[in-house]
Amino acid sequence: MATTLFDQTRLGDLTLSSRLVMAPLTRTRAGADGVPSPIMETYYAQRSTAGLIIAEGTTPNPVGQTYPGIPGIHSAAQIAGWRRVTGAVAAPMFLQLQHGGRNGHPATSGLTPVAPSPIPLPGTIFTRQGHQPSVTPRELSPVEIASTVADFANAARNAAEAGFAGVEAHAANGHLLHQFLSENTNHRTDGYGGPVSNRIRFAVEVVRALAEAIGPERVGLRISPRNTVNGIAEGDTAPIYRALVGELAGDGLAYLHIVFAEPEDVLFHEIRAAWPGVLMANPKLPGTLPEDGGRREGERLLDAGADLIALGRAFISNPDLVDRFRLGAPLNPLRDGNFMYTGGESGYTDYPALATVAG
Repeated sequence: MATTLFDQTRLGDLTLSSRLVMAPLTRTRAGADGVPSPIMETYYAQRSTAGLIIAEGTTPNPVGQTYPGIPGIHSAAQIAGWRRVTGAVAAPMFLQLQHGGRNGHPATSGLTPVAPSPIPLPGTIFTRQGHQPSVTPRELSPVEIASTVADFANAARNAAEAGFAGVEAHAANGHLLHQFLSENTNHRTDGYGGPVSNRIRFAVEVVRALAEAIGPERVGLRISPRNTVNGIAEGDTAPIYRALVGELAGDGLAYLHIVFAEPEDVLFHEIRAAWPGVLMANPKLPGTLPEDGGRREGERLLDAGADLIALGRAFISNPDLVDRFRLGAPLNPLRDGNFMYTGGESGYTDYPALATVAG
């Protein structure tokens, strides 16, 4: 019998009610101190039909902050805030750990951003004072790299204390781990730069530190081969990910998460063949969300070898997305405008569920 999106499955010690995962989605609803707000409890609780929820990118230390409203997991207040969120949600949750690297700004964090090399993000970046020109980041020293790895490990322990079932290391979308992987953002000449074997070193150290902190079965890794967001140009994509996946394949991690996956992509199939554990795929979708919310592309990726399917935008407008898929019910359209980052309930917790519509 063919695998379906609605099949129950295992992820480490967890039993997932379906193979549908809510992808991590930055929504900038945390307080100025990085503490999750009460409205975030409602937002995630509404989406508890997901087999697994991966909570939004959350900073492991203050300098890792990207934009205003990004949550953290490095203070007691932040841990307590996230504990209220996990306590409100019925589905198992992982927390994505995201260090922005050069994608930060002193106007937001109060700190000069750090990166593998002093190469600024092209263009401007959104700050508490609006869009401002990006700044040249400070190159991390080897000692600071070790300290950053330790911050990730501590963030994983904090996430476990906050009630998360696990964490996801964000090595995608042009953030710090991805900056180390990519040729155009990593010009180092030490053991963290140059050949691919050196450029994957930081990501490997972070993942293994997370695994040592809370157990490998509670750690996922997110990658986005060929993704050029935030000024990234990898240069040698296939060798990077062959090496990274090959190095971590025997570590017993919870999952590997590929962003913008395509079932016809040769590299996707190479990664599937090389990865012995759970493979999560986030399908590549057009700029306008399709009427089926990405369901068809998700099913094609299951057929191509993925184990879990992560959807993002469809979960924004459909808090009960899994139920709608099961019933073949129509989906709420995604609203136009800057719906993701405006703050407050609009475009966040006010999308109706089927029961509300029926009532």
